[in-house]
Amino acid sequence: MSEEQRGHVVNQVLPLREQLRQALRGSLAEHERLLRALHPLRAPPAGDGWNRSELDDLLPPGPLVEAAVLAGIVPRPSGAQVILTRRTEALRQHAGQVGFPGGRTEPDDRDALAAALRESHEEIALPPAQVQPLGYLDPFVTITGYRVTPVVAVVDPAFVAVPEPGEVAEVFEVPLAYLLAPENLRQVEITHRGRVRHVLEYTWPGQRIWGATAAILYNLRRRLEQNP
Repeated sequence: MSEEQRGHVVNQVLPLREQLRQALRGSLAEHERLLRALHPLRAPPAGDGWNRSELDDLLPPGPLVEAAVLAGIVPRPSGAQVILTRRTEALRQHAGQVGFPGGRTEPDDRDALAAALRESHEEIALPPAQVQPLGYLDPFVTITGYRVTPVVAVVDPAFVAVPEPGEVAEVFEVPLAYLLAPENLRQVEITHRGRVRHVLEYTWPGQRIWGATAAILYNLRRRLEQNP
């Protein structure tokens, strides 16, 4: 390890990890348990997605399109917070919806992590230097034909979001403890293409957190519950 790398670990990585450890203490997502629940960075998860079978009759023809999102956890004195965005109403897809920063994986992206970091920088001006990646959740398939790989990371609490006005209307935080509490997640019935289907939804003041975003958070909770 070079002196520059050692300095980065000592001055940024370790203090940020310690802040996260303190913010998660006593919760379902205690630091070591959270790390056990995630796929390691060295081994991104394979497979079409844990929900693929539910969408076989809905997906567009052709291969799935690779995408990635950043599930950023911010350690605050009041507890860990999750960064979410609300899309602008002018977007062709997902207009006005709440989601994680992220998007399609481009040819120049080395992997899902690189895509998530690039998209987060473009959408909310999050510098990669203020992000400490922790691992991956299971891939999730969207009804629009994307295979989304969620990257879980700790974000420097000093970060100040600057939304890209063409894409992001708002950046906000929700307590991780709220999102991990089973009683705050409900299943909603919708009718799509003549069939009753079920989607997950959180109700947070002023925001509707549902669909893929709620499902990714549910996957985080399930992996934590399965990794005591």
